[in-house]
Amino acid sequence: MINGTIFISTGHHLYSTKCTKLMTIVADSCGVHDLISGSCSEQTNAFRYNVRGTPNCRSNFERSLAPYGIPLAEIPYSFNIFMNVPVSPEGKTGIEEPKSKAGDYVDLRAERDLLISISNCPQERNPCNGWKPTAMRVIVCEAAAAKQDAAQPAAGA
Repeated sequence: MINGTIFISTGHHLYSTKCTKLMTIVADSCGVHDLISGSCSEQTNAFRYNVRGTPNCRSNFERSLAPYGIPLAEIPYSFNIFMNVPVSPEGKTGIEEPKSKAGDYVDLRAERDLLISISNCPQERNPCNGWKPTAMRVIVCEAAAAKQDAAQPAAGA
């Protein structure tokens, strides 16, 4: 484990499968997130709840990345921000209601150019989102250095 923990928060990094640093968590008001449960999918919902045709994160990722030619098989499993999956001393896991509250945030800094897909989990059959999916807000900021460079006139202009 590159970060040395499955409980990542401020100061930890997200890495590619080739150990390239992709993002840094620069601020985190909650501190409870999941790296091990993966994303809900048509198949996991059918297995766990015996229900087909449910909205799910994997399908959301697939739809959002299709215009870029990225097939589902190449989409990695997610970093589940605010998802509460405690691990018992015996190694057992379970999905519990989130510890996050309205207004909590995670501030991520991209360490390179990235294409990001976000799914606000539509799950209604487990407590990952308090049994009720709600709206989320995403703010994308341009790097300060890039803004400053763009504001400077070109040499000789």
